[in-house]
Amino acid sequence: MKLSKLAVFRHSLPVKGGGYRMANAFVESLESTIVRLESACGLVGWGETCPVGPTYAPAHAAGAQAALITMAPGLMGAALDEPLLLQRRMDSLLNGHHYAKAAIDMAAYDIVGKKLNCPAGHLLGGAMADRIPSYYASPVGSPDDTARLAEEKAREGYPRMQVKISGRPVEIDIECVTKVWERIGGRMRLAVDGNRGLTTRDALLLSNSCKHIPFIFEQPCDSIDEIAAIRNQLHHPVYLDEGATDLATVIGAIGRGLVDGFGMKLTRIGGLTQMARFRDVCESRQLPHTVDDAWGGDIIAAACVQVGATVAPRLFEGTWLAQPYIEGHYDADGGIVIEKGHIEVPKTPGLGISPEESVFSDEIARFS
Repeated sequence: MKLSKLAVFRHSLPVKGGGYRMANAFVESLESTIVRLESACGLVGWGETCPVGPTYAPAHAAGAQAALITMAPGLMGAALDEPLLLQRRMDSLLNGHHYAKAAIDMAAYDIVGKKLNCPAGHLLGGAMADRIPSYYASPVGSPDDTARLAEEKAREGYPRMQVKISGRPVEIDIECVTKVWERIGGRMRLAVDGNRGLTTRDALLLSNSCKHIPFIFEQPCDSIDEIAAIRNQLHHPVYLDEGATDLATVIGAIGRGLVDGFGMKLTRIGGLTQMARFRDVCESRQLPHTVDDAWGGDIIAAACVQVGATVAPRLFEGTWLAQPYIEGHYDADGGIVIEKGHIEVPKTPGLGISPEESVFSDEIARFS
């Protein structure tokens, strides 16, 4: 299973409704980077990485493309069915850039699954469910609009709602969380996501003002040190998201007792291989977590669902997908969709989708 060909594509993903707002970013269209790997035996695997603009995390589309082009010549002939060695080979060619390496990793799993005629989840230990929960993430919006959206998503069957806040006066965030809870009560589990945007002062004000509302507080402040400074004063469980940049950081945060769970992004941690390690570390400490990504189309979605299905259900917070916010699918017949707040796990080999190659017309590099 040697790598014989590698191609890199740019692909635009416009956002429905004119844009999506978070604490530190507003995006109207995202540039996804697509990787096509071909093995010496002729099998094809697909990977994808799609940072949410250049300010959400230390990652951006042009950086992903440059990283892939830098690594590609040294990856020719690599064994795709040896994920540990493949990761080490990528690390020997380029330091960091996990979000770019993730695309190679997921494409390799896609090929190996096809070779062995099994879903990628089987290669990661085995799926525990045929259908996994999703969750809905509201953009930063007015308290009334966000509350109406939360009620709508509760009716649709979503088991969890993530309310994005910050980037504005904390009094508005407090009003928003309060109105959402008034609408949904206990019908959905609630997460309040600061996306690193709150000061420690405002995080404390919000938690204290809403201490009667059961929610998890996701990445309220920019740094782990800021979270550590207020951890014992908060009234809500704390989840780390953007601050969980790699497995070493995750282990350190757990060891310091700073977190009660994680919102983990597949490409941020480096792909399926690293996400499976993260899953096992969390299970060893009984820590709940999500399995999702910052953005992307069907390839990222399928990879997230494959991993998500392997997580112990009692610890699984769900998989967020960009699918409700973008038009169309890479695979017209087998694209990943959310129905009644849940996602069917693909049963076909590899990641479980078959992208139409004609969808990716903007090829920027090819190696063989």
